[in-house]
Parts: sequence; structure tokens; C-alpha cells
Amino acid sequence: MIETAVVETTVPTMPRLGAPAPTFEAATTHGTLRLEDFRGSWVILFSHPADFTPVCTTEFLAFAQIAPELKKRNVELLGLSIDSTYSHIAWVRNIEEKFGVKITFPIIADLDRKVATLYGMIMPGESQTETSRCVFVIDDKGILRAMIYYPLTTGRNMDEILRLIDALQTTDKYGVATPANWRPGDKVIVPPPKTTADAEERLKAGYECKDWYFCMKSL
Repeated sequence: MIETAVVETTVPTMPRLGAPAPTFEAATTHGTLRLEDFRGSWVILFSHPADFTPVCTTEFLAFAQIAPELKKRNVELLGLSIDSTYSHIAWVRNIEEKFGVKITFPIIADLDRKVATLYGMIMPGESQTETSRCVFVIDDKGILRAMIYYPLTTGRNMDEILRLIDALQTTDKYGVATPANWRPGDKVIVPPPKTTADAEERLKAGYECKDWYFCMKSL
């Protein structure tokens, strides 16, 4: 009788959109922080593969550049990798020395991978030892609103991250949706009707309609 080996694979846990973001307490470059410490503000929690690597350095420079714009939108930045606090401190000091840019947001030292595991940041197909380039948008009530995953080789686009925040906050404020390539100032999509009566009424409401299900308006 031939015995076949059973290979066990560990499927990483994945957070869910629209659900409370997984809570944690972690050591950071700003001391021990909990996710609850940010309640009342939006949070961009992002992971990077490793300190002292070139693509990650360009991203930290770019995140530092948009940090003031995020502050205007009540958004806090929170970085993470599975490096130590000492490594993070040395790296941000190196960035300031070599590039003249100060990193003002905290970076989680996730040596035990607890936060990375909670958020599904480890992708074994890419690396067993590094966190992927993940972005999690958490709103001011602690609800996970968006997730973006990038491969190790591809740096993130900061314009898209700002656009995503603007779109989510516009949806919350006005109860609308945003079309592809939407930017602040563009027309938004009116939510589709739920009854035939609503469909008739919306055609009379003065919206810019292509058909009963597709109506847009300016804010």
C-alpha cells in the first residue's frame, strides 16, 4: 500500500469589509498603541515588506508627502512591518538623514506577526518572511471600509489612496456612490431605486439620467 503525504496549508485570516477592523495592541515607534486609540479619526493601516529596502523607502517618502492632506481629511497613518522597533527607528533616522524627510507617523513593530496575521498581510506565495504591501482604510467608527493588496515589486500610488479616502467620505456625507475615475468635483451616482414607483419618481427629479437605473448629479 502506497502512503501519500498530506500537506497542510495554513490559510491566512482575512478581515471583512463593512465589519469592525480587527483590534490590536502593539509596540510602535511612538510607544505602545491600540487601534482604539484612533477612534474618532480615520486610519490608513499599511504594511511594507522590510525596512532599509528601496521600494519601501520611496513609499515612506510618498506617505510622508501626503500626510498633511490626510490630516485635513481626519486620517491618521499607521505603518507596519515585521521588523523590530530598533530597526524602524534606525530606518526613519536614515530616511531623514539621506532624503531630508521626517517620518512623523508611527510604525508597528510586528515581530510576532500578530497584527499581520489578523489582517492577512502574509502571502506565502510571495514570501514566508515579509508582509505584502497592504492598505486598510478604517473609518472613524472602527469599521473596515477598503483593502488594497500590492505585490512586493510594485510601489503604491498615493493619488489613488487620497482619491479613495475622498470617495468614501463623500459617500458617507451625501449617501451617493462614485463612478470610475471619480475625483472631487465630478458628478456622483444617485443610488438605484428599490421600487417601480421610485424609478418613476427619480426620472422626474432633475437628475442627469441615461435610464431609470443610471442617474448622476452634481453635489
